[in-house]
Amino acid sequence: MIIEIKDLTVIADYFVVCSGESKTQVGAISDHINEELRKSGIKPRTVEGADFNNWVLLDYGDVIAHVFDAETRSFYELEKLWLDAPRISIK
Repeated sequence: MIIEIKDLTVIADYFVVCSGESKTQVGAISDHINEELRKSGIKPRTVEGADFNNWVLLDYGDVIAHVFDAETRSFYELEKLWLDAPRISIK
């Protein structure tokens, strides 16, 4: 899910929110995002949570990727904090 937050806050323009079914999968997803963007010369400003893999945050400035395990995503319900924000569908 992509949430457009640029008109609601100054912290970023977009949140990318996704989840894996296990901590191993969360780590693999976040590693893949990081590897693919590095191929284009894009490096994260910071990466948080990679030691635990229940919520990994990859901050690329205008875009922040949140990769959750299912339990943590359900607990924090990040999407509900941004109910007024438009969603961008991915085909």
